[in-house]
Amino acid sequence: MPLSLSERQDFLAEPHVAALAVAEAGRAPLTVPVWYAYEPGGDVLVMTERDSRKARLIAAAGRFSLLVQRTEPTYRYVAVEGPVVAVESATEAELRALSARYLPAERVDDYVAGMVAGTTDLVNFRLRVERWLSADPGT
Repeated sequence: MPLSLSERQDFLAEPHVAALAVAEAGRAPLTVPVWYAYEPGGDVLVMTERDSRKARLIAAAGRFSLLVQRTEPTYRYVAVEGPVVAVESATEAELRALSARYLPAERVDDYVAGMVAGTTDLVNFRLRVERWLSADPGT
């Protein structure tokens, strides 16, 4: 059974690890797990290293899709797809907020420090949701 718009938005706003898929010429789409941020009614934010394969492919395609799911009863998923509407340099504050969404509070400082020390340039891609696909079969 498809989810209502508010159910889809609320589920996407939860801290699931998403599967990101982006087109790649001559190959199947690149599909990788990612952390993301989303607030109902807003854009989806994905942060990555600017010179990563994922970033290059997203920039070239100008769009991508995300799939999030819950596997324990009841099984539920939400998939979104749309264009990239902004590409911005990521700040340390944004990295901290995204990390805090997924990590226990006591691990955030060390994770952020390691990322800042080991990463030269993080970028945010913002996806405007154009299409939704969702289901909760109730099982």
